[in-house]
Amino acid sequence: MGQIIFAVLLAAGLGFFAWNVRKVRSNILLGRDVDRSDNKKERWKTMLLVAFGQQKMFARPIPALLHLAIYAAFVITQIELIEIFVDGLSGEHRIFRASLGGFYTFMISFIEILSVAALIATFIFLIRRNLLTIPRFRMSEMNGWPKMDGNMILFMEIILVACIFTMNGTDEVLYSMGASHAENLGDGSMNFTISSLIAEPLFGGMSESSLHTLERIGWWGHIIMVFAFLNYLPYSKHFHIVLAFPNTYYSNLEKKGRFTNMESVTNEVKLMMDPTADPFAAPPEGAPEPQRFGAKDVTDLTWKNLLDSYTCTECGRCTSSCPANLTGKMLSPRKIMMDTRDRLVEVGENKRKHGADYDDGKTLLGDYITEEELWACTSCNACVQECPVNIDPLSIIVDLRRYLVMEESKVPTELTGMLTNIENNGAPWQFSPSDRLNWANEE
Repeated sequence: MGQIIFAVLLAAGLGFFAWNVRKVRSNILLGRDVDRSDNKKERWKTMLLVAFGQQKMFARPIPALLHLAIYAAFVITQIELIEIFVDGLSGEHRIFRASLGGFYTFMISFIEILSVAALIATFIFLIRRNLLTIPRFRMSEMNGWPKMDGNMILFMEIILVACIFTMNGTDEVLYSMGASHAENLGDGSMNFTISSLIAEPLFGGMSESSLHTLERIGWWGHIIMVFAFLNYLPYSKHFHIVLAFPNTYYSNLEKKGRFTNMESVTNEVKLMMDPTADPFAAPPEGAPEPQRFGAKDVTDLTWKNLLDSYTCTECGRCTSSCPANLTGKMLSPRKIMMDTRDRLVEVGENKRKHGADYDDGKTLLGDYITEEELWACTSCNACVQECPVNIDPLSIIVDLRRYLVMEESKVPTELTGMLTNIENNGAPWQFSPSDRLNWANEE
């Protein structure tokens, strides 16, 4: 019966996760196409350094070390899950211990040490988020669900570690009594580094039936928490655990500060420069609708922008480094990414329920992100530089501003004079290019 329950739980857990991943993928593909297939060697290097190697995290060493403890525990404990899956489907217990011997003891002990480090880091993160007054965790966009989301995953981590040590600790006592599920595997002790220390103080003196019950609670609790965590990820900011790798692989490898040319504008300029082109010619029959200048909603952004929004960890490093935000402006690059993700989820659900052409009358620009936020941006790229997973909020801000300028003709009055001077004089100043160097002739 236990094997059947485990098989059903495994199929349901993996199936529901795959279904959610498919929804996320379909949402991301609502974005415009952008080619990020070049320079594969540099892309693999970027992914290994930034996503796998946590390179940019260490700009702030203390949270980086805490995050590394949880990250390492998460990665290495996947090895133990292999045995749990085999045990669950076969009805065995610690099936690999007999064949691996001392190496098995070393691996489980190593996992236990990492789990303790992760547990310590988890409590420190809870204190940082809830008791300390760290400004980037106290901003308005972090109220409500974002704060709860950050705490929930930390509580799940505590429960998971508790289940691991309940399972190993009780098994340690049971094995020393000769009553463990695992038989003929050694000299009367499991010898796991942490469990061997806590087994007697916590579980010594309990009856055999109580120990068996607790061991099963730990084992089932462990795997249930794994499946719960797996299926919580697509609804959480912690989906970056999965998406950080493709997101860094598809990073923009151009130098920061270099803006992309709009294809629609480039085509128009080429037509203007072509003496054989007919400016009044009608588009060919069946030609697609002209692409919007800039972006008004999430479907006007690229798929990489949308992947960025799902990868956002909400850590707030971008916002804490933003000069506009630091001087009291409304702009928060983290909020830009969170708003983009929220709108994308809304649009994706609407299209699945009501059809591809459904319009709910809302847009990213206006209903989620205000013009004041956009015009506060100085285009300095501080947010891009600080992001630990190479998210680019600036490209979204620039495309939203392009729409305002090129389709809505909405420009702050402070910029109108500058843009007019650039158009007429080729410079932001109100004099002709030939007069620019007159200052050099002054005595």
